[in-house]
Amino acid sequence: MDENSTDLLIVGGEGDLALRKLYPALHALWRGGCLAEDVRIIALARKELPAEEFIIRATEWFVSGGGQADESWSSFTERLLYIAADATSGEALADVRAALPADVERGLVVYLATPPHIFAPVCIALQAAGLVRPSTRIVVEKPLGHNRESFRNINQELCRIFTEEQVFRIDHYLGKETVQNLLALRFANAFLEPLWNNKYIDNVQITVAESIGVSGRWEFYDEAGAMRDMVQNHLLQLLCLAAMEPPAHLSATDVRNEKLKVLSCLRPMDDHMVRENTVIGQYSEGAVDGEPVVGYNDEEGAAPKSRTETFVALKAEIDNWRWAGVPFYLRTGKRLQRRCSEIVIEFREVPHSIFGAQLGSGAANRLVIRLQPDEIIRLELMNKVAGLDVANPLQQVSLDLSFPEQNSEGAAPDAYQRLLLDVIRNNPTLFVRADEVEQAWLWVDQIHEAWERVGKTPETYTSGTWGPSGSVALVARAGRRWHE
Repeated sequence: MDENSTDLLIVGGEGDLALRKLYPALHALWRGGCLAEDVRIIALARKELPAEEFIIRATEWFVSGGGQADESWSSFTERLLYIAADATSGEALADVRAALPADVERGLVVYLATPPHIFAPVCIALQAAGLVRPSTRIVVEKPLGHNRESFRNINQELCRIFTEEQVFRIDHYLGKETVQNLLALRFANAFLEPLWNNKYIDNVQITVAESIGVSGRWEFYDEAGAMRDMVQNHLLQLLCLAAMEPPAHLSATDVRNEKLKVLSCLRPMDDHMVRENTVIGQYSEGAVDGEPVVGYNDEEGAAPKSRTETFVALKAEIDNWRWAGVPFYLRTGKRLQRRCSEIVIEFREVPHSIFGAQLGSGAANRLVIRLQPDEIIRLELMNKVAGLDVANPLQQVSLDLSFPEQNSEGAAPDAYQRLLLDVIRNNPTLFVRADEVEQAWLWVDQIHEAWERVGKTPETYTSGTWGPSGSVALVARAGRRWHE
């Protein structure tokens, strides 16, 4: 079977994720010749909507996101079909089966852009409609449960119908160019990998900061909180890629095996460690980008006096030979000073400075891998200031290791482009395996349970700042500071 001879069914095809991310990404793949000429892309949703109106809506979202409704977009939308049906009904999915080519050897990607509680009914309906074949792959979005037990229940339902090899658990952070380039930096360069250990690295910081609030999703967010919404998936996956051992081969199995080893080596936190090594916060009113904003409990749809955390900072430790003694500082939150996601590798300072006070404190070399808003890789070094000054002053300079802003096709590829193409090609390397998710939940659940036991409650922080003061103290106790 041609790897590109694959059709797509997007369940929840009229929703925000599909309109904002999936169709623009699929259009880019279509324009780049990565989809079959006869591909069928079916958008499935409950809402009764004329086909023409759906295309108009998709076009409006595409243009508002910076796209151009040109000939390429028009040819793409000819492959796009909207079907109004109940995705949990096998009989209703008969229209979907009829709209697809009759060739059962042809690939089919089913993207569940839906809440997890209907994953199982949709999968049962797909099977009843004859849409579950050996060549079918299913893509599921987070949240995959709210703890280890609920994830197991969801996963068992999926795996009753699909094999593990057919299930693609997506984390769009893993599709970003800078994240993928992290593996190339580490394992394709002779000078860097020998330094990637506790002898030369002082600490690692992973930050995923958002300037927005809950954006009308208060009820959903209040059930999850920052720990479940961001740490359990995005931050721990980034930690795995930064800390993993070199895989034997660049295959899905080998890469994911090494990520699982990292998660298995995360030191469990007891009550004392939770008190000392975790900080949680909740935003209050303030100003972001010069605009006043309300506090978390004053957001639309909010219930009073919620104690859900909108900010988490924690110190994680990995108990293995490579990373013993190196703290991994993780931080995420909403209504922070600016939007920024990055991994910072901070190396140890030189053992003896011949420059004396000129070198100063905070002069450690850093490798900064930024994921958003711009994707950059920067190595921070100390360099002499040019000139005749006999004092020989030093300054910090940056060596830019980033990708060019544009590739041969024009714009840099979006994470969803990469991940959708990998599903079409049946390459699961950048997707999360079930045992990884379960191990991550095990570590997160232990922290949540300890929070309950010790009565830990969120500190209030003003919107537009970098979070509660306890976050600064978390790193300052060891003479460190956050990279901001």
